[in-house]
Amino acid sequence: MQQTEQGPIIRQRQRELVQALHQVLPKHSILYHEEDTRPYECDGLTAYRQLPMVVCLPEDEAQVQAVLRICSRLQIPIVPRGAGTGLSGGATPIADGLVLSTAKLNRIVRIDALARTARVQPGVRNLAISEAVAGHGLYYAPDPSSQIACTIGGNVAENSGGVHCLKYGLTVHNVLRVRVVLMDGEVVELGSDALDAPGLELLSVFVGSEGMLGIVTEVTVKLVPKPQVAKVIMASFNDVVTGGNAVAEVIAAGIIPAGLEMMDKTSSRMVEPFVHAGYDTDAEAILLCESDGTAAEVEEEIARMTAVLQQAGASAIAVSQSEAERLRFWSGRKNAFPAAGRISPDYYCMDGTIPRKRLAEVLTGIAVMEQKYGLRCANVFHAGDGNLHPLIMFDANQEGEFLRAEAFGAEILELCVAVGGTITGEHGVGIEKINSMCVQFTQTELNAFFAVKKAFDTAGLLNPDKAIPTLHRCAEYGRMHVRNGQLKFPDLPRF
Repeated sequence: MQQTEQGPIIRQRQRELVQALHQVLPKHSILYHEEDTRPYECDGLTAYRQLPMVVCLPEDEAQVQAVLRICSRLQIPIVPRGAGTGLSGGATPIADGLVLSTAKLNRIVRIDALARTARVQPGVRNLAISEAVAGHGLYYAPDPSSQIACTIGGNVAENSGGVHCLKYGLTVHNVLRVRVVLMDGEVVELGSDALDAPGLELLSVFVGSEGMLGIVTEVTVKLVPKPQVAKVIMASFNDVVTGGNAVAEVIAAGIIPAGLEMMDKTSSRMVEPFVHAGYDTDAEAILLCESDGTAAEVEEEIARMTAVLQQAGASAIAVSQSEAERLRFWSGRKNAFPAAGRISPDYYCMDGTIPRKRLAEVLTGIAVMEQKYGLRCANVFHAGDGNLHPLIMFDANQEGEFLRAEAFGAEILELCVAVGGTITGEHGVGIEKINSMCVQFTQTELNAFFAVKKAFDTAGLLNPDKAIPTLHRCAEYGRMHVRNGQLKFPDLPRF
């Protein structure tokens, strides 16, 4: 529904919805004037913007239930929103819909240091959990780059990872239980504080569902002991192919580092003036390899990784000599996205995952695409689990550059699928990658996704038109990729 064409209809629906919301929410929790809703027009994918009809900020679970019941009765679509740091447009509003923000559900309900768990509301920031339990010698392991701002509810929706996900896992591996309000207002609990839960295992179905199945009101997360010691190796390489192969060599040696990240020269050079991390800006690629544990464990693992990296062709190796230096090494990687603004007016951050052994091949393919599209690309990624984050740089003020950046990104994702990978690792599908879903999944698989969606949300009101493409959409997108009667990648399914 376009606001320009359906303005009177939307205004009427807005009045009806606001009137109903005033019966269940305080006045300050309902926003519907343009100047109040403008901050909610997009998430981290700022290229796509849409003013929502209404924004509400419930303050407890009962208010969430009431809002969902009203929207169910009035058939108003709902877009759940956490901190808005998502990069795939998952929180992009709908013109005739409501944005439900969980920002005010921000209490840490309970910390159980003996059980090593924390029960928190969805609006609690990722980093705030670790800060709250630091006195117990514990922390929450998943650490996306936006951890200072992103919230645990959004982490659950996107199945967020971070630089330490190789050893400690993604959100799905660190969440024990979620409390969820369904579209009809019913409250259900998925998972358990115990080692097992009765019934179907639906927790892993819900984590990563991008707000399409229900609204999270409480999450129980695992906590892990803070390591006694942690050190980082910074290894330099004279070309990205050698660096990519070194990643596979580390894993093949039976070593699972706490973190294993890679940055190319473009990334290092854009980050170094920003944070002064001490990076080797002459290297074509650098690897950051972290070891944590007891002092003896770390010394042994650092020595083993150093030997593997030297054998794999590292041109230089430096090991952090203090906690301050370790944090400085990581600060460059975690600030890669904002640092891109130093060298480009705009950037488009992609997210795909590939088998580690194909890393060098994909990096070479991206370099070829840079020439094809006439755009620079900085490569930063969670190399240990093959999760790529190419940063395509462009100038939105130059006609056609954003469209070229989009096409560049779509081709990167197609290459990821072609080498046996997937179109996302931790950013989600949202609206950004919905066409790319057609490249990866068959009609039967897409029907199965819709069946799961329908089982939770029969009317299809929760975050509609996100993540799962219709078969009609796939047919149209498929035609875009037929060349002379042949698919670009003949081994991919034809729709």
